[in-house]
Order: sequence, then structure tokens, then C-alpha cells
Amino acid sequence: MSAPVNFAGRTARQLLLASRPVSWINTAYPFAAAYLLTTGRIDIVLVVGTIFFLIPYNLAMYGINDVFDYESDLRNPRKGGAHGAVLDRRLHRITLWAATLSCLPFVVFLAIVGSPASWIVLAASLFFVVFYSAPPLRLKERPVADSVTSSIHFFSPAVYGLVLAGAGWTWPLVALLGGFALWGVASHAFGAVQDVVADREAGIASIATAFGARATVWFALACYALAGVAMLGTSWPGPLAALLAVPYLAAVWPYRAVTDATSATATRGWSRFLWLNQFTGFAVTLLLIWWWLLTS
Repeated sequence: MSAPVNFAGRTARQLLLASRPVSWINTAYPFAAAYLLTTGRIDIVLVVGTIFFLIPYNLAMYGINDVFDYESDLRNPRKGGAHGAVLDRRLHRITLWAATLSCLPFVVFLAIVGSPASWIVLAASLFFVVFYSAPPLRLKERPVADSVTSSIHFFSPAVYGLVLAGAGWTWPLVALLGGFALWGVASHAFGAVQDVVADREAGIASIATAFGARATVWFALACYALAGVAMLGTSWPGPLAALLAVPYLAAVWPYRAVTDATSATATRGWSRFLWLNQFTGFAVTLLLIWWWLLTS
């Protein structure tokens, strides 16, 4: 009995690691905030949707990635912790099944309570979750498209929450989502820099392997700056969120002269980025509460 129990325990730990717990909030929060601020109520749809984007969505997104990035991850010294698991080959099939089966009941429920418009948004979101890593599209190996698709992973839950809640679309709201999208593009691009060597050894293309580490860092800086500018077009106190671009610019700036050979040093900046997200989330929460008090 002990062997099956031990295997189940190891598998559960690997699946947990593969889902990147440190990043769960990055997808659950956008959905919850968008839905709650639009409807003004806490209901079963909010609860179920938040849980879906908290765990199953991340297990699908990162688990599928770890399965199809196995060869690259074997060569990548930063894998095995908060940055993701190096999944044993024996767990690849289990991971894919776990991702599918954990998402299925949530997707069915959300389809029942949703509308045709919300079905389209959710389907698109899940499409990019799967085919970012999985063949035949494997969008993560298409430079620029990889960063755009990764950004979709994070801002699409917010779009879905708005559509599901029946939000009215305004230019300030579009500016907000645009800023969020640019933040996602910048974050993926900078994250790709640290993996240039490992990805090239594994024959994996990315925005960083295509343009080089230094150019990709500058691209990330430009997108972070544009994200801050976009926030100036939001409703008050939204423009204050433009200041939140500054810490990201400060975190990336030291790597503006990085070379492909020294690209692994960007991991230090990426580690700061992971925790910087927690501060940013707190600040955004305060701004959203302020906005809600002004408009309620």
C-alpha cells in the first residue's frame, strides 16, 4: 500500500509545482475584480470562476507547458521551484489528464451560466492556453506571437469576467485592458531573456532567441512604459496606476546591456518581478476600491 500512496503523493506535489502557485493570483484576481466590480455582488458564478482561474486554469497553462518544454527544462538550471517543474516523463500523460479533468466541470458550469459572447471569450482563452505550448501551433515558438499569446493568458480572464457580467464597454475600460495587455507582453519578453541559452540548445525559438537578449530587454522596457502611458487614459483614480510601471522599469533597466552569453543573469530580475507582482496587486486593489467608492 505504501508504494501507491507515495507515488500519489509525489504526483500531487509535482502537479502543484507545475501549476506555479506563486502565480495563481495573476489569473484569478483579474477575473474576480472584473466580475465583482461590474456586478457589485458575490455569487456562485464569482466563486466558481475565481477558483477555476486560480488553480485548474494555471495547471492547464503551466502543466501543458512543462510537458512540451521537457527537453528545454532539462537544460535549464532555474527549473524545479517557483519557476516550474521538470516533470518526470512518467507524469506527462497524468499531467495532461489532470489539467483536462480539473478544468472540465468548471468550464461546463461557466458555459451553462454564460452567454454566447462569454463562450467565445472563454473558448479563445483556453485555445491560447493549450496551443501556446502544444503542437501543431505551438505559439510559444513564434517570436512576438509568443509574448502576445502569453499576455492573453493573463488579461483574458479579466475580459471574460467583464463579458460574463455584462459590462458596458468604454474607452477608459479599453485603455485599462490595453495597459494590462502591454504589461503581459513586456513580462513574457523579459522572462524569455533568461532562457536564451537553454532554448537554443533545445532548438526552441522565442522572441529572445530571435531578436537576442539585449534587444528583447529593450522591447520589454518599451512595453512597460507604454503600459504606464495607457493607464493615463483610464477613469480616475486609474491614471495613478501609471506609476506602477516604474518599479518594473527599474527592475528591468539593469539588464539593458545584457548579452546572449550573460542572459542567465536576468533570472535575478525575473525573481524580483514575481514578488513585485504581489505589491502591484495590492496597489491595484486599493485603486479599485477607491474607484468603486467614487462611482457607487
